[in-house]
Amino acid sequence: MSKSHSPVIGISADFAEGDARTRREPTLFLAQRYYRAIEQAGALPFILPPLSSAGAIRQALRRLDGLLISGGGFDIHPSFYGEKSIEQMGVVKAQRTEFELAITAAALKQDLPLLGICGGAQALNVVLGGSLYQDIGTQAPNPAEHEQSEKKAYGGHAVEIASGTRLRAIVQRRRIEVNTTHHQAVKRLGKSLVINAIADDGIIEGIESTRHRFAIGVQWHPEVLAPRRIDQRRLFAAFVTAAKRTV
Repeated sequence: MSKSHSPVIGISADFAEGDARTRREPTLFLAQRYYRAIEQAGALPFILPPLSSAGAIRQALRRLDGLLISGGGFDIHPSFYGEKSIEQMGVVKAQRTEFELAITAAALKQDLPLLGICGGAQALNVVLGGSLYQDIGTQAPNPAEHEQSEKKAYGGHAVEIASGTRLRAIVQRRRIEVNTTHHQAVKRLGKSLVINAIADDGIIEGIESTRHRFAIGVQWHPEVLAPRRIDQRRLFAAFVTAAKRTV
């Protein structure tokens, strides 16, 4: 690819199964805020469907300079990290999960810059051998409320950004206000991962790889906050800058 071109960032889309009874077709969709954040950071967004074969994933990655795993209202089935499901586990989207875990693993193998948002951070942890709290409220000790959808536009609680991490260097803040909408969270860290952001109740809100050029996961939604918050725009800018090095 010519260096005059903007880097291409693949973004995993959400997927709704079809319903023969109501004649609803299987549908691919993605909130505008994800591709807008990538475009405004200087890259070209490319929306990815849940590809079903390893060959198709390899072909897609050859055309990408970075990968963003987006969030969504579903859970990663605990069988992917060696646990049985509990009653509080939410909706599972098997096709999307299998694709996102597979393309995340392939991107990491190639050392392609990767950003995981909300469920994307959880996918990064699981791919690298970590586990999740299936439900923060019933499994984590003394948790605060992390499902704060009504506060998504401005942030509902603070997180501490760990010193010495890549995320700290990017956002240039010790504490930031974030907007979380998750009921699952990182429990056991995956290999080569470190915590880069943590909530006051001890819930891990951000992770990053020490082995890859750029592999960061955050449990909040920086794409919502980016239009009004420079610290969140810096995250997308750093991601796109890392992707430019592959162009």
